[in-house]
Amino acid sequence: MLHIIVNGEEKTVEENTTIEMLLKELGIIDKTMASAVNMEVVKKENWHSHQLKEGDKVEFLHFVGGG
Repeated sequence: MLHIIVNGEEKTVEENTTIEMLLKELGIIDKTMASAVNMEVVKKENWHSHQLKEGDKVEFLHFVGGG
């Protein structure tokens, strides 16, 4: 098991978890527009292959509509 931080909250995930897997687990894959791991942007086309590591700090950004 890995301990990571997702948008400021501690999470525990399985080893070999990718960004895409985490987004699906959180139920936000369709809402997420950008991701960063340890302050480095990870392109959407790499979400399926970017494996998370112990202590990673992950940020997911999405657009919020409103007026």
